[in-house]
Formats: sequence, structure tokens, C-alpha cells
Amino acid sequence: MANNNLKPLPFISVCCLLLALAVTAEAEDPPASADIVTIDVCPSTPGHFRNDWSLIFPLNDGRLMLAWCEYYATKPSQVTPISEDLIGANKLYGGTSDAASCRISGKISADRGRTWGDTFTLQDNLNTLNVKHPNLLRLASNPNRIFLIFTKRYREGREIRLFMKQSDNECENWSEPREFSSLPGVHYLMADRILQLPTGRIILPTFQSDAWFPFDAFCYYSDDDGETWETSETKMELTGHGAQEPTIVHLKDGSLLAILRTSLGTLHKSISHDNGENWTKPVSTGLPSPASTPLLKTIPKTGDLVLIWNNIYDPKDPEFQNGYGPRNPLVSAISKDSGKTWQNCKSVEDRPGGASMTPAATFLGDEAFVTYATQKEKMRKQERFSVRLKIIPVNWFYQ
Repeated sequence: MANNNLKPLPFISVCCLLLALAVTAEAEDPPASADIVTIDVCPSTPGHFRNDWSLIFPLNDGRLMLAWCEYYATKPSQVTPISEDLIGANKLYGGTSDAASCRISGKISADRGRTWGDTFTLQDNLNTLNVKHPNLLRLASNPNRIFLIFTKRYREGREIRLFMKQSDNECENWSEPREFSSLPGVHYLMADRILQLPTGRIILPTFQSDAWFPFDAFCYYSDDDGETWETSETKMELTGHGAQEPTIVHLKDGSLLAILRTSLGTLHKSISHDNGENWTKPVSTGLPSPASTPLLKTIPKTGDLVLIWNNIYDPKDPEFQNGYGPRNPLVSAISKDSGKTWQNCKSVEDRPGGASMTPAATFLGDEAFVTYATQKEKMRKQERFSVRLKIIPVNWFYQ
């Protein structure tokens, strides 16, 4: 299978060619495995055209909370038919792009994710373009305290800042949000990326630029339960779009492993030997990828790593040549040697002509709760995504 010595393949990796057909492409079709539950928990509608950046967070009473970015319509043209030219002219502000109006919403499940209640607001839009990218953390030192961290977008391509608030009663009430980002310009987060180390240090992976491309990846970290935050002394830097969307795990030897989105055709990786304060120069993993979000997690049951990403790259495709590329299929792979090699490549979702991206995963007992944004087909000048949940037995990743 793919390892850190492999070179990018010309179209699609051998790993992808060997995908196990354990999950079907469409939610309405019966799954190939009866053990996998598939739910479109936040479907796209004209009024809520885009749903992405999601996570599953366990509450103390056994309920599960879904948090996600819920975009919403603010003008008639978004909910009624209109010419494509006008849609394109109005896309940047109030259209369906990253800068569209968005809040962080939630749903609750009382039956381990099989059914979900009505929508409520976790963080409303703060009189700006949008708020996005939820991260939730229950403090190790005080399990009654929960942090919600998110981004606030002021100006497209110019200013995105990091904010946090806290709850001491299972997300029923929250403190006032406060900014803690200390660098200028644009910050991005990815949902479900925050982690707390055995030392108590909180690690928040992010990437930042004073203006736009290229971005540098690093982490904010806190040693006093979120009261104050520091930034990595050395950052992860790459050519092209830069080092983006870091996803970080704590390895068995005490180091931190970061996997990075790039525009270079493969995922890259970097190591920190001092709990996120400094990072090695990123190198290619050999795993083919468009400029798309990877997810790296530790499987609690085994201690192995699982990687979920879009495993495809074709340098001749115009979409790849512009630095992005199609985001299908979405696959998983396992590493038993701290990310040096990868095996058991599996299809999480395959929607030819569509996309599946921004994965997140929460492990509870023998099940993985994997959420991601997905669309059946790519729609010109529009971004219409639903949040899909797959409840997957942990042993499926090893089969």
C-alpha cells in the first residue's frame, strides 16, 4: 500500500483501485454492509443550501450533539429560480461561497446517532460575514467545562479571527465569545481538530496568512486551560497554496504528527518533538490528494491511526492544474506504525460527478461516527452540500 516513499501516481492510486465496496454511494440505496448506518442528517435545501464542517460531540448523559456550519439564505435569488449570470455576479457575498452567511447549529440524538431532533443555534452570526469551523473540547482538568472555538469572518480574503466561549452546563448556556488569535490577517480552522495532550496542553491546529496564498500551518496552544494562548515558534511552510488544514495526533512516543492539505498533488506531513512549539519541514507522504481536507485520528480501541481523505490526483485534469481538483472518492486507511505506512484502504464514500469532503470522526466504544459534507453532483456556480453521517463499526476499517 501507499507509504512515505511513494511518488504521486498519474491518475488514481493503487490504493483507490483496491477499494472495498463496503459502503454505497447514495444514502437512499441499501448499504452493502448492514452494519453501517448512513443518514443525511442535514440535507441541503434552497434556504439552507450548504451544510459542512461538522462534528459529533458526546454529552455527559449519553446524548450526542451534532455541531455544523449551517449556511442560510438572505435574499430572494437564493430560494427562487434566477439566471446563472446573476447568480455568478452575486456569488461572493450572499451567494453559496465560503463567504456566504453562516452560523454554527446543533442537533441532538438520544439513541446513539440513529435519529436526530430539531435544529438549534450553538453560535449565531456575529454581525459579520459568517462564523464557522466549530471545535468542541471537554477539559480534562474540569470535565464539566466545555469550550467552543470557532472562526469569525470579517472580510473575504482579508480577515478571519479565532474566538472561543465556554459552557459549564453541557452546552445549555455559554459565556460571551472572546477573541484569542494574536496574529494578523486570515486564520482558518477545521472542525473537530482540537486535542488535549496528557500534559494538559491544549493544541489547536490552524493555518494563517497576512493576506492570502501561501498559508503557513502551526498551532495555537494553551497550558492554562484556555486562559492564554501561544503560537508555534516555527511553522510548517510549503510552496503553492502553502501548508493548509493541519490535522494532528499525539503519537505513542510523545511526538505530534501533522498531516497537511497541499496544492502539490500529495498530502504532506510534519513532526513536533516539543508538544507543538516547533515543527519539522513538511515532506510528502506519497498519498495522492487534491487540495482538500484530510482527517487524522487515533482509534482509541487499538491505538492505531486512521486517515480519511480524497485519494485522487491527476496532473492532466484542469481542476487539478488550478490547484484544487475533484473531491471524490473519500477513503480511509490505517497506520500501525505512527504514520510511516498505510494499509486497508477503504471507500467511505464514492459519488462520481459529486463530492465528499471535510471529514470528522468521533469514536465511541466499537463505533466510529464519521461526518462529512457531500453532494450527489457538482452544480455549476453553486455549492450545495448536505452533512452525511456514517456510523461505522471500528473493525470495518481493518477488514
